[in-house]
Amino acid sequence: MPDVLSSALELVTAWAGRPVTHTQIKGGLSHRIVRVDTEAGDRWLLRILDPGVSAAGLGIPLDLEIVNTARAAQAGVGAKVLLRLPGAVLLEYIEGPTLDAAAVRDPAMTEGIAEACHRLHAGPRFATDFSIFRKLDELLALCHAHALRIPGGYEDWLPAVAAIEEALAVRRVPTVPCHNDLLPENFIFDGSAVRIVDYQLSGNNDPAFELGDIAAEADYDQEMVKRLTRAYFGDEDPASRVQLYLIMSNFTWTLWFSVHHGLLAEQAAAADFDYDAEAADKFAQAVRDLNDPGLGLLIDDVRGRRRPRDPDPRSPSPPAAPSPPFPPA
Repeated sequence: MPDVLSSALELVTAWAGRPVTHTQIKGGLSHRIVRVDTEAGDRWLLRILDPGVSAAGLGIPLDLEIVNTARAAQAGVGAKVLLRLPGAVLLEYIEGPTLDAAAVRDPAMTEGIAEACHRLHAGPRFATDFSIFRKLDELLALCHAHALRIPGGYEDWLPAVAAIEEALAVRRVPTVPCHNDLLPENFIFDGSAVRIVDYQLSGNNDPAFELGDIAAEADYDQEMVKRLTRAYFGDEDPASRVQLYLIMSNFTWTLWFSVHHGLLAEQAAAADFDYDAEAADKFAQAVRDLNDPGLGLLIDDVRGRRRPRDPDPRSPSPPAAPSPPFPPA
């Protein structure tokens, strides 16, 4: 990738009309991120796009990622696309702290995160569509095709996944442009609003998945899930829908890390990140929630059968039994 960086910097220098310096920014699990500065004080972000990422099924095609990035900027939440380059894109540099998991769990940030999602979801539709269930099918097929290691017992849970997908399909909602990969580090607070960066997996999707993915990546408990759901949906209460998507985020992205570890081992080593350990951690979290006796209640609630709350003690008869939590055979 050094040749791509050198060529991109030459083009940026010509575009800027003056010399530039560059600094590698730590972060980014797939692509290379470089800060570009001029002596005059201009600052931009150069994103070097690795074609192997989309070729391995770990992101959308690079040209469409740039299209979606530009549309997110039109929505007022993403960084502006300043220059498209061969194998790279020059972006607006958003000044401000990058959030971490603790910040995303901070109740003071909840409204800002929900508002950022609202702006993105109300913006121009993306050039791609996304389903966490179809991404699961795709990643699992890659694992089989390349004999990649996946956590033991993973496929035993596929019947539960099918039950979750069936429940979520009962009441389909209009899709909106979603990021679909909201790690805490993809949020930046610019001093007045939360911004969202890195559109590698972006596509039109159910907005409840966006919230469930945020919750999974920042390890929300149920109360935090409800708080974010209320902040986004107001009087509506699809917290059970969001909770099911939280499970699907952890379950599916388990395979994203397995594929990355298996197909892009050299890049993974250079990133100084243990993709295999991350896959194991996400699977453990998914199994924890799939094993929870409350899973059947969530599924029934999303299907419209009953609400997942304690029965009224004044009720003369007990509530109907929930659907089973579908443990592995």
